[in-house]
Amino acid sequence: MDKMNVKVGPDPTLLLVDDDEIFVTRLARAMEKRGFQTETSLTVASALKNIQKNAPAYAVVDLRLEDGNGLDVVETLREKRPDARIIVLTGYGAIATAVAAVKMGATDYLAKPADANDVTSALLSSGELLPPPPENPMSADRVRWEHIQRVYEQCDRNVSETARRLHMHRRTLQRILAKRGPR
Repeated sequence: MDKMNVKVGPDPTLLLVDDDEIFVTRLARAMEKRGFQTETSLTVASALKNIQKNAPAYAVVDLRLEDGNGLDVVETLREKRPDARIIVLTGYGAIATAVAAVKMGATDYLAKPADANDVTSALLSSGELLPPPPENPMSADRVRWEHIQRVYEQCDRNVSETARRLHMHRRTLQRILAKRGPR
């Protein structure tokens, strides 16, 4: 999406909530170039204060934040401003998490890493058509690795339990966990 052809609504306010300061700063700059008036928050508490002060028309919220869950931000913004378009970002492209986010009032969700073009498309889409496929989707190896990491974390980093749940041999899982994640 070309940054000059973006049609932001009459209220261009956008709240960006992510605990990755470099990412949120870079995204804010890119979104401002596209016509949005951005506010950034690094924590759930700061985001909730921003919403109480001035509920934005648009929001991009990371699910996992250091001081809590991004779904709290989604829920509060939806209560204060029912017409807000909210995109949830998640490092773990889990179906259950996406369903929970949409039930809480999110308009859509994107798996990280998402760039400004992906975010803009999701924020401004009419929702009637499927969005175009991402320009740089995660590789199948990366999706597999992310899934294994998520299950490993959910099992409190217990290799034997993770291997059992994934129906893998424990040593195979140990070899996968010892390697760096694929691109």
